[in-house]
Amino acid sequence: MYPMFVGLPGGPELLIILFIAVLLFGANKLPKLARASGQAMGEFKKGREDVEREIREARDARLAEEVVEATAEH
Repeated sequence: MYPMFVGLPGGPELLIILFIAVLLFGANKLPKLARASGQAMGEFKKGREDVEREIREARDARLAEEVVEATAEH
């Protein structure tokens, strides 16, 4: 039986992936590709942080409303 999730690639696997990338894109385009990938990951991280911040703010606002309602009832 084969495992569903193998894990992260190690040294030999990374070398094979790098070799295939050089064959597909050429050595001169790899830095541009890496830079674009890094920028995309940065934008994704920033977007995720924005969404998490908005969720926290909405949760905090809802909790504050509940506290106000609870103190108004007493």
